Parts: sequence; structure tokens; C-alpha cells
Amino acid sequence: MIRAAVLPAVNAPLKVTEIELPEPGPGQVRIRLAAAGVCHSDLSLSNGTLRQPVPAVLGHEGAGTVVAVGPGVGSVSPGDAVVLNWAPSCGDCHFCGLAEPWLCANAAAAAEQPYATLAADGSRLHPGLGTAVFAEETVVSERAVLPLPAGVPLTEAALLGCAVLTGYGAVHHCAQVRPGESVVVFGVGGVGLAVLQSARLAGAAGIIAVDVSPAKEELARAAGATEFLVAGEDFAKEGPKRIRGLTGGHGADVAIECVGRAETIRTAWSATRRGGRTTVVGIGGKEQQVSFSALELFYFGRTLSGCVYGNSDPATDLPVIAEHIRAGRLDLGSMVTDRIGLDGIPAAFEAMTAGRGGRTLVVF
Repeated sequence: MIRAAVLPAVNAPLKVTEIELPEPGPGQVRIRLAAAGVCHSDLSLSNGTLRQPVPAVLGHEGAGTVVAVGPGVGSVSPGDAVVLNWAPSCGDCHFCGLAEPWLCANAAAAAEQPYATLAADGSRLHPGLGTAVFAEETVVSERAVLPLPAGVPLTEAALLGCAVLTGYGAVHHCAQVRPGESVVVFGVGGVGLAVLQSARLAGAAGIIAVDVSPAKEELARAAGATEFLVAGEDFAKEGPKRIRGLTGGHGADVAIECVGRAETIRTAWSATRRGGRTTVVGIGGKEQQVSFSALELFYFGRTLSGCVYGNSDPATDLPVIAEHIRAGRLDLGSMVTDRIGLDGIPAAFEAMTAGRGGRTLVVF
């Protein structure tokens, strides 16, 4: 038996309890977690913004050590340090055939299947986003594990599973930030901090961070922001003007939205120059509707694009990111503002809802 944070029903409080994990079957791997990041997507799963069968063990950003492998597993062995991949590509669907593994049609299949049971009554549990890392151990498909490159601290490596791959990919794959360009980043949570560091790596000339919390200025500047703006009640109207004032009167070359709110997406788009690029990383609800006029779409010539998991291929991007970490160009530890146990996850959800802090790590 192991301890896990279980979501019994949508919008219900998480309950830390004991669960039973099966031995890994063919093509499966059992992992002892070292740490798990608390991501806003976990909050969205718990409140029903994102669909997740329940009861479930949430958590999708994690790293740990392989303790057992099932028949046919050849990529990892017991004792190996690994990062969890919550969106493993199948390699066979239409999107994988287009070399777009981040859009894999079968990536979410594991979340639909029960993987463990409650120790108390044998109720079947689903794995949150297929990984279920809010637990001392988990069992996943071999496709969902990535060997951790040497020289990357195992605890902080949990951030590679979502925040860093997403933030790095948003800058380098989606927005394709070029040296000398100006970048404005909306939302300074875990993903936003990764975006800021990645924009600095890309050679952005001016990096503006925007957040509702003034307390995040120090975090943002440490991650690479050259300017910090507090988003107050009138920011949707005044924000684009302020950003144009910081970018030679034109607007930012690139805006990256890490919040997932219609108003913020619209503000980010309005804050870019003519011909600028807006990348939406934040995940909002289907009720969040964004409006544009046909005339402004023509006149401004801007590009608005979604971004799934940073449009990353983790197997390719992880070694590149690891080299930046080893060279000191990317600092995982600076993104972590709190370290907690399983019992601290509800408070971490509350902090995210209130817009406080960067990334919280559950450390086992």
C-alpha cells in the first residue's frame, strides 16, 4: 500500500489515503516519486474545467526512480531516474504521422482506464492525466517515462514534466522568439517563469512580465524579466498602451499568455505590434469566449495560436533543456517557491487560485 491524494468527485476536497497499486504489466513501469509539481491543470481537473474520470489520483508533473518493470520494457531498468510524460505519443495516429506528437490522438487514453484501487474498499481509481503523481508511487506505460539526463537534480526535475517543457516549447517552437525581439508574458506561475527564462535564453531584447500579484516581481525579474507590470482592474484597457510605451510605441513582437482567460488573451493580442505573434499557453474553460472584429484581424496582421505542451517532442527537447540546466543557463530551483507534503496540496490549490507563488513541489 502507498499514500496518495485522491479526488473522490469533481469539486470535492482531496483526501490523502492509502491505495493499492498493481504490479507493472506488459509494457508498464512502476516508479517511486521523488517530487511532483502542483500545476494549475491539476486544479482545472479537480474543479471540472478539464475532464477527468473520478475518483482519481491527480498530479501529472513528476520525477522519480524506477522500482520495477513489466515484461517487454526495454528503455528503462530498476534504479533509473526518470521524468514522467503526461502526454505520451502513440507513434501511429494521424498527428504522430505528421510529426506533431503533442497533438497525439491517443495521448489521453491512459487517464480513461482505472489503474489502482482504494485500500479501504477496493474502489477503482483513475490516473490523473494518465500519470497520477500525487502519490508515493505510480504505474504508467513505458511510453510515459523519459530517462533523466545526467546532471539534473532529481527533485527539481519534476518541473521538466510540464512547466519547463511547456514554457521552453512555447518560446522556441510556438512563438519562435528571435534574438532582439520584445516579449510580454502574461502570468508568472510555474509555466510563466519557465517562459521568462526561455525568452532570455532565446535572446529577447526586452522581456515584460505581467501578473495580478505585485509580490511576483522579484521572481519575474530573477527569471529574466526586464520590466514588471501589475494587472489591475483597468489593465485590459490600459495594459496594451503601457506595453506599447515600453516597446517603442509599436507593441511587443511576441505575447505569451499563460493564464487561460478570455480577457487576458484579448489583452495579450492587443499588446502586440502589427504583424506580432500571440501564443496562448493557458488553459481556459469553454465558456471563455474571445472576440475580434474582421477589420482589426485584417489591419493588424497579427497571428494568434494555441500551444499544447509547448508543441514539444519531449524525447528531443529534454536533452537540450538538460544541457541548459548543466550549463547554468536555466535554473529549476529558482522556480520553486514552496515545498510541501501530500497534505499540503489543497492549500497549494488555494494559493494558485489567489495568484500567489511560483511552482509548489510535493517532495516525497
